[in-house]
Amino acid sequence: MKRLAATVLSILFLALPALFGAVAQAQEQPRLRVDLDQLNPRVIGTNSTSLIVTGRVTNVGDRPIRKLSVRLQQGTRLQSEQQIGDVLAGGKFKDQSATEFVDLEPDSLEAGQSATLNLNIPLGQSSKLQFAKPGVYPLLVNVNGTPEFGGAERLAAVSLLMPVLGVPGKAPSSRPPTAPSVPLASLLWPIANSTVHVVSSPLGGPLTLADERLAGELGAGGRLDSLVAAARAAEADTKVSSSLCLAIDPDLVATVDGMTRGYQVANGGAPVPGRGVDAAKNWLGQLKALVAGRCVVTLPFADADLTALTKVRAGDATDTALLASAVGGAATIKNLLGIQPQDGVLWPGGALDSQTVEAIGKAGVKTVLTDSGKLQSDSPLSSGVAIEGTDLRAQPIDALITSALNGPGGTQNGLGAIAFRAGLGGQAAGQERSRLLIAPPRHWDASGTELTTFLERMGDFYATGLAKSAPLPDLLGESPSGRASVNYDPQDVSAATSGDVTARMSQIDNETLGLSSSMTMDSTKRVNPADVIAPVRLAIIRAASTSWRGADAGTATGNARGDLEAIRSQVTVERPKQTIALASGASPLPAYVTNGLPVGVNVRIVLKNNLGLRSTAAVPERTVPANGAINQLLPVEALRAGRFSVDVSLTTPDGTKLGTDARFELTSTEYGAITIIITVTAAGALLLLSSRRIYRRIKDSRADRANETAPRVTEDAQV
Repeated sequence: MKRLAATVLSILFLALPALFGAVAQAQEQPRLRVDLDQLNPRVIGTNSTSLIVTGRVTNVGDRPIRKLSVRLQQGTRLQSEQQIGDVLAGGKFKDQSATEFVDLEPDSLEAGQSATLNLNIPLGQSSKLQFAKPGVYPLLVNVNGTPEFGGAERLAAVSLLMPVLGVPGKAPSSRPPTAPSVPLASLLWPIANSTVHVVSSPLGGPLTLADERLAGELGAGGRLDSLVAAARAAEADTKVSSSLCLAIDPDLVATVDGMTRGYQVANGGAPVPGRGVDAAKNWLGQLKALVAGRCVVTLPFADADLTALTKVRAGDATDTALLASAVGGAATIKNLLGIQPQDGVLWPGGALDSQTVEAIGKAGVKTVLTDSGKLQSDSPLSSGVAIEGTDLRAQPIDALITSALNGPGGTQNGLGAIAFRAGLGGQAAGQERSRLLIAPPRHWDASGTELTTFLERMGDFYATGLAKSAPLPDLLGESPSGRASVNYDPQDVSAATSGDVTARMSQIDNETLGLSSSMTMDSTKRVNPADVIAPVRLAIIRAASTSWRGADAGTATGNARGDLEAIRSQVTVERPKQTIALASGASPLPAYVTNGLPVGVNVRIVLKNNLGLRSTAAVPERTVPANGAINQLLPVEALRAGRFSVDVSLTTPDGTKLGTDARFELTSTEYGAITIIITVTAAGALLLLSSRRIYRRIKDSRADRANETAPRVTEDAQV
């Protein structure tokens, strides 16, 4: 038996290195990275004469690579959604044709070095690439090389979808632009934050941002500047312009508006003045010009995960006002941009469970724009549907197109997916979607050139009749084509805001509401208490932002916690600068309470760690006036003489902590009445016990002497 065990262990010992070696090989990091700079044309037509692909190949491995070469491979025409999905996922496809390999310049790279990729492929009858008929074709940019200590192999590849409207060199085919199979297409254009930028924005205080990333995105060539500039350039094409609907994050607009009045940047130490004031003013002006007379829909405030907000203080005490604030950003957009967004229309991020759908309906939302994959229906989701059990309408966003725009080769693959959905090269694909709602990634990070090219090619699709431009309000005005339920699956649960984050949000929200309940409006300041705590409430919503996904609870909720502490730290007990001498054992303890807030605050004073002191009467609740202070004499009694300390703290009437504890150093030379009574009583008890003991000793002593003097009876006497 021992020999068998030893044999098995030996086999395992020998096998483990091979297993780990296989895992290491399977998980080996890529050796090359391909960055494409140009693909021209983006859509092939009968007049296309060549296909140009340029870019750079970088050695991202740890060893030299020799004999680098590249070629373009073309697959067969794609005819199903599954095939499109496989290409987007980087899956292999069967080659229909391919070009010859061309050496890179240079063809050898040390670690960290880059080479130029340049392909110019003639199109036509004699081309190496043959597109037999219109359709969507997969292309593969394939880079081969020989790593040091290895053989020749494919080291990097980029998969692309290429729409082909017409065979190069052949006469174009006609297609009626109003054919029944032509889908109506609307395009959402997201103007949203890439992440949470606001650290704090207190009432009457400076706006503080985490860094200058937002200023960079607003500046010339930045992400947000490019989104606005591309949409403005597209105004020249009325079909593209009319199909475009701007989806705007109210938190972004409010933050940029705050930046125009000056802001500061957290810098690890003392905040420094922000440098993006002019960029903010210019961008906000450009956005106002863009939205004038245009279709606008709202995103949730800070692109918050609405399902997470329904979990804050879940139960009977659920804070529904948080969700209402998150979905009620239309007023902010109207006030700051002068445009009324589509009434009750919301494009939420993430998946919605049935509880959230019900909650946002109660909060005033009438229509949600949502991923078609998150809706379950017995009929095809070709248009808007009613959500079962609610009064809400859902307008499906094409999930295939969103996936294509969100992955590598984003805009190009997005164009390919749109062309496929529109039925390019086959009626079946087009009949699946009579209405196309196209939505790029919410935090789209494509370059200005890519954005402009994308909109120009959409214009080509409209011009050739592949799709028909449709304003989003037209799609939303149609009667629902059926009913559907929301599909909230385990994958959505794992991707949602974590329970640790919502638990922290609940705790902060509970403390915030406790603080708010203690506030009163001052008759002279006329500041609403809700305005004082509003920054904390907004910070709680920002903690649920989809950009925080994967972050720990402390990071996601840190700003909200900081805002709350900043407010309640302004109501505190001042620490005495010197030791307080109690004149008698029952002298009151003077406490000075200050309030730096523009509202009155009801407070309760509490003694802690007061072993040498006791309260002789209940301390009444007091209202500390706005930007004012009060003196409060605390009825106390010293329990001993000498020097000792006591902590004095403040809370709201419901127990929510305020400020920081103040340590009072005290001295007392006299005892209080209760101490004297206790001492006298104890002394009396001691005297009584001592007297009793003395009495018993005397009594016992007398008894002993009496026994000694008494006559003894002897045995003789008895006899």
